[in-house]
Amino acid sequence: MDPLANLIAASVAFVGSHFAMSHPLRAGLVGRLGAVGFQVVYSLVSFATLGWMVLAFRAIAPSAGLWDGSQPLPWALGSLLTLLASVLFVGSLLGNPALPAPGAAALADKPVHGVFHVTRHPMMWGFALWAVSHALVSPTPRSFVLTGAVGLLALVGSHLQDRKKEALMGAAWTGWEAKTSYWPKLGGLAKAGLIPWVGGLVLWLGATWAHIPGNGMAAGIWRWVG
Repeated sequence: MDPLANLIAASVAFVGSHFAMSHPLRAGLVGRLGAVGFQVVYSLVSFATLGWMVLAFRAIAPSAGLWDGSQPLPWALGSLLTLLASVLFVGSLLGNPALPAPGAAALADKPVHGVFHVTRHPMMWGFALWAVSHALVSPTPRSFVLTGAVGLLALVGSHLQDRKKEALMGAAWTGWEAKTSYWPKLGGLAKAGLIPWVGGLVLWLGATWAHIPGNGMAAGIWRWVG
């Protein structure tokens, strides 16, 4: 199979299996496998398709991009977006009613806090910003396929999650929707709080530094200070 076609197939499998198992197939699978068994199967399929996608991506030789992503402007924009993605991701772990944990309804009834001033789907928007940032600095066909798959899964998946949570949590989730926004509000970053910003900065510094031993190239601030 052509390497790019293999990556496309892997990306379709990764995104499609997430959508299918999270929505139309979920009830039937939980009924047959139980909640724990479903989570095991869901995780195995997710890791298998993600691994296929990563291996397929690496099997494609680097090529010229649509623009020079190594220039200062794309790198600066990509670095900023990745930092914001890290802040949203860290903040999403703090009192998030969307996470599958006990007490979600009680969390949804609380006042809006932290990164939820930005969006009620901070983790998913963090993944989407990560995708955009990497497409900016690596505007190649293989990068567009991989980042497009991640971005599509994050943004469409979060929209579908709203519908699922409305059915599962009823008034608790619709009330949370009324207090928060699907689309990010940048002004909410000023209300995100200290922990998301400090934790996000640490995550961003560590993840961008890891590009040096992992990919043989500097990313983020390390491009200028490394």
